Amino acid sequence: MKVLYFHGFASAGSSGTATHLRNMLYEYGVEVISPDIPVKPSEALAHLRLLVAEQKPDLIVGTSMGGLYTELMYGVPRIMVNPSFHMARHLTFQGMGRHTFFNKRQDGARDFVVDKEMIAQFKEVEKESFKGVNAQEKEIVWGLFGKNDKFVNCQPDFKKAYGTEHFQIFDGEHRLNDTVLKRDIFPLIKKILNL
Repeated sequence: MKVLYFHGFASAGSSGTATHLRNMLYEYGVEVISPDIPVKPSEALAHLRLLVAEQKPDLIVGTSMGGLYTELMYGVPRIMVNPSFHMARHLTFQGMGRHTFFNKRQDGARDFVVDKEMIAQFKEVEKESFKGVNAQEKEIVWGLFGKNDKFVNCQPDFKKAYGTEHFQIFDGEHRLNDTVLKRDIFPLIKKILNL
């Protein structure tokens, strides 16, 4: 079995969340693939769609910005944790300029710049959001939201598109920690994969 993990903004496939998921699922024989998501949204979406087509994952888990991309991978069971469906708006008001990556990237890049072009690309990606939602998608998509998330609140967007059957609030913040992964994310992954 395979799980794809899509990391958040300014992160990398080497993030702590990816490492913890890999360690937790190892004993079940589940491979966790966690790529570095390209910084440019137009490249990121194409890259991730190709990866999904090639790897044929049993589940995709995405956090924050990774949740935005995860939503667009229709036809595959998906968990979105604190998804950020409005990256363009968020970055316009809080993110312009140079940023340092939180985690080591495979290409060695240490920083990147958020500019008007990136924001315009996020706007284009966001236009695709929720277009593939139907009854079948609502059965295979889960949204988990930290009750103390101070950065992003896309709960209304998720509920409007997917309803409340697979909507869950957890005791946590925007960024995940070991406790949340073990208590809230891991049991759901096991349930979905029938582990």
